[in-house]
Amino acid sequence: MQTPSRLHPGLVQIATCLGFVVVLIDVSVVNVALDALRSDFRADITGLQWVVNAYALVFASSLLLAGALGDRFGAKRAFMAGYAIFTFASIGCGIAWSLPELIAWRLVQGVGASLLVPNSLVILRLAFQDTTARSRAIGWWGAGGGIALAAGPVIGGLLVTALGWRSIFLVNVPVGVAGTWMTWRFAPDTDAQRGRSLDVPGQLTSALTLAALTFALTEASALGWRSPVILGAFALCAASGIAFIRLQAGNPAAMLPLALWRDRTVRSTTVIGMIANLVFYGIVFILSLLFQWGWHMTPVRTGVAFLPMMGILMIVNVAAGRLASRISARTLATAGMLISAVGYLAMLPALAAQSHWLLALPMLLAGSGIALTIPTITDAMLAAVCSAQSGIASGLLNAARQVGGVMGVALFGFLVRHTEMIAFMHGMEQALIASVVLLVVGAVTAFRYLNATTERRIQTRRRSTAVIRSEADV
Repeated sequence: MQTPSRLHPGLVQIATCLGFVVVLIDVSVVNVALDALRSDFRADITGLQWVVNAYALVFASSLLLAGALGDRFGAKRAFMAGYAIFTFASIGCGIAWSLPELIAWRLVQGVGASLLVPNSLVILRLAFQDTTARSRAIGWWGAGGGIALAAGPVIGGLLVTALGWRSIFLVNVPVGVAGTWMTWRFAPDTDAQRGRSLDVPGQLTSALTLAALTFALTEASALGWRSPVILGAFALCAASGIAFIRLQAGNPAAMLPLALWRDRTVRSTTVIGMIANLVFYGIVFILSLLFQWGWHMTPVRTGVAFLPMMGILMIVNVAAGRLASRISARTLATAGMLISAVGYLAMLPALAAQSHWLLALPMLLAGSGIALTIPTITDAMLAAVCSAQSGIASGLLNAARQVGGVMGVALFGFLVRHTEMIAFMHGMEQALIASVVLLVVGAVTAFRYLNATTERRIQTRRRSTAVIRSEADV
């Protein structure tokens, strides 16, 4: 058992935030390096999509397994393993000499990222037993991601300009070393559930489903939707998806227990998280192409152009953590999705004027709405499930978000696949309209299903936790 003198919630907070930072920074940083990668490797849009999506694909398909591994072997061990794998893969990315080699190391990075994210939340839950403190800690955890997304493009632009694109991966190494040490030294020890099944058949079929879907959506830009290869990939996705559902239904030790999925809070937060990431990462990808290819911005100017959208994430994430104990999840999530929808809608006239200054306010709204939503639904899901299922629930939510990000980059990348500026802008308009429609669907989902009943359940669980803590103090 870890001695009280070694427990330091503040440093645990830093270690978990750093884990989230390195995971997200390799999304935002890569976007400002797209033009450099295209130049060095003579890559087309499909190749650049794979640089982004290879990482996100493995990240998404491994999150449920990562949550189960954390529950079985202890979240602290799994989190430290994630740091080690991610740091090693970052070195591989930094020394890659071909596009396939870079994509391969991005796949390995995804494995490390999948171990970091869900287990960081479990560690936070254990380090901060008080519900108000935990909500604030989750808000700061989200703010760490906001810092990564905000600073990543600017720092990445500076690094690409001064040292080349390889430096954006190598910068992860000292962060990974520091985070690993703080976790080992100060994080609370976590119990291992040795009898927990990993459900290998379920893991394989879920990974195959996501891999086939990602391949079909990404390669459609180059091969076309009617290609036999694309149709075959969609067929494989459907077949493996059906097999996954059947395996879960007939398995008492399923990786995704049906009882968990029947919970309306779990279902609604999963859908909202998927929509939020689909829209956000899809638009960030095509805006990166617009800034660098269409408007001929340097990597540094591209990073600065993203500051309104990314910088607001940190501020609103912290505010959301504080508001969660005062305002219902239903209200916060609904408001967040609608604010973001207004932001994307307002981008249309700003793009028509071809001015990134006019884009500043719409990007500010788009980013603040997403930042208000994500910590809200994360806190709601964690509060609505029992502690034994916190790892798998966290993995489910984050897997859904990453699947959304993969779909956003693939689908929106397909819409802007033409290099002619008129066709590109037409595709971008379609992507923005689709984003607004999806965000409205997410707002309706939040308003309808994160209702008073859900709030009462969350508050009951929080009160129960408080009672348990008070009895332990006595």
